[in-house]
Amino acid sequence: MPDETAKPIEARQPTSSSRWIAVAALVISLIAAGAAGWALLRPAPPSPTPPGASQSGDPKADACAAYKTVSSAVSLQSHADPGTELQGVAANARLAMSGGATYLLAHLNPSTPADLADAIRSFATGLQDISMNALAGVANTDPAQADRLHNAETVNTRIADLCK
Repeated sequence: MPDETAKPIEARQPTSSSRWIAVAALVISLIAAGAAGWALLRPAPPSPTPPGASQSGDPKADACAAYKTVSSAVSLQSHADPGTELQGVAANARLAMSGGATYLLAHLNPSTPADLADAIRSFATGLQDISMNALAGVANTDPAQADRLHNAETVNTRIADLCK
């Protein structure tokens, strides 16, 4: 049975200020949707050259410069004096390998000579494999990790020869 003491709810008429707020919200949402659509459909801007990248215009020279930078970083971080911070040195070496692999691949130009580009890709993949396995706790004495290290050194020597 309905409650006779309850009063019916009266419908409120929107005030002029609430109508303007609704209209403004609608206009803003339409502008935002249009801007999102434009951003989605417009062509991507050309990617800038990474900082520190060589601007020589010679793909081989650019690839070799990137290789020399990475080779120096990995060597420096892998042969640092550990002192009491053995974990820190190991972490820096892994970071140099992982970051170096990405750096090498980012600096490969489609016009890089095929033999050099293939060697750099192989070296970058090797560095990634070594660093990820090291991060997973695989020791350098593990046979698979020792093979990875040996293969990386072999490719490293090949790239050094190609960059002469």
